[in-house]
Amino acid sequence: MAENYPASGDLAEQFARTRALSEALVEPLSDSDATIQSMEDASPAKWHLAHTTWFWETFLLRDHADSYALYDEAYPYLFNSYYEAEGDRHARAARGMLSRPSLAEIIAWREHITGAMGSLLEREDLAPLVALGIAHEQQHQELLLTDIKHAIFQNPLGPAMWDCQAKPSAGAGEIAWCEHPGGIAMIGHEGTGFAFDNEGPRHRMLLEPFALADRLVTNREWDAFIADRGYADARLWLSDGWAWVRENAISAPLYWRDEDHFTHSGWQRRDPDAPVTHISYYEADAYATWAGARLPTEFEWETAAQSHDAGGGNQLVQAGAILPRGGTELFGDCWQFTRSAYLPYPRFQTAEGAVGEYNGKFMSGQFVLKGASCATVRGHSRSSYRNFFYPQQRWQFTGLRLAKDF
Repeated sequence: MAENYPASGDLAEQFARTRALSEALVEPLSDSDATIQSMEDASPAKWHLAHTTWFWETFLLRDHADSYALYDEAYPYLFNSYYEAEGDRHARAARGMLSRPSLAEIIAWREHITGAMGSLLEREDLAPLVALGIAHEQQHQELLLTDIKHAIFQNPLGPAMWDCQAKPSAGAGEIAWCEHPGGIAMIGHEGTGFAFDNEGPRHRMLLEPFALADRLVTNREWDAFIADRGYADARLWLSDGWAWVRENAISAPLYWRDEDHFTHSGWQRRDPDAPVTHISYYEADAYATWAGARLPTEFEWETAAQSHDAGGGNQLVQAGAILPRGGTELFGDCWQFTRSAYLPYPRFQTAEGAVGEYNGKFMSGQFVLKGASCATVRGHSRSSYRNFFYPQQRWQFTGLRLAKDF
């Protein structure tokens, strides 16, 4: 975490706004909607609401509030995620079996914890933990949205969370290339404002000259890749990616069907000029090879983005239509795959205690993504932010921006 944080009053406002948004996102859901779990990578919406509440109760109230008693002694076991220091927990793959407590009971617990936080939000010594808790809940808001999309996609009725049509895309002209001379770049968070521990320490990186596309790859361009038998040409694919394509009969991005795609508002006609999304690292890399380009490194992307508005672009503001729209902003719409493995920076050290398990222990076998998505809460993005997923995963709003050498 970075060394400087917003003033306590600002943190209290951010806390209240964040808690309210989580509850607004689940407002359209029934108890059964909020309970189902469609795969092990995803969690029920109800579980996200509970886990973020467990975080506040465990790391703030339990440890720092005088005479605080747990709301329910069983909840720490049910809603711990992966914190070994916090003891045993319910199996991740079985979270969808938790029919009890009900959604209403989880909401009641949330209200209790939100009220109990009170004076802790004003304590300057707790500002780092409060900032981490807010960022943690914002991460889970995006996961909640992508997980419930995957869950309701399993229903052949194609149900909608929100009855609204996607806004038209910004259109997409020919790709223009933004050239960068390379040289020594400073990478990582500068130390002002909140950042996760994996965003530092700040360090130097030597970059060769490169160029970055001025926009994301579109659905129309992906259709051309499919028409050219991109999913059937082994020459385009990494060995593991080709095995994944064949074993899983992959022939299009997730949620595609003919000329339609599945959204939070049900099945809708796919906008050809909107950015392609819900693709894996394997697919992104194969497309880049087909296009005669490559994926950027995370260091190239971050260097290019340092002069851009991290709060700009199409990012989540409130519940409603959530779809990429396109444009020339570096931030928003889709998380963008880089070719960089998710590894620790030079001199990286995990924090002490349970919060040290937040990022460091996952630095193996994953790839870094940059740029925020249409499901990322506005304000929860910056050039140094390092998202990370396994190369076969694609239920998040993942897309790609091409790069090349020059």
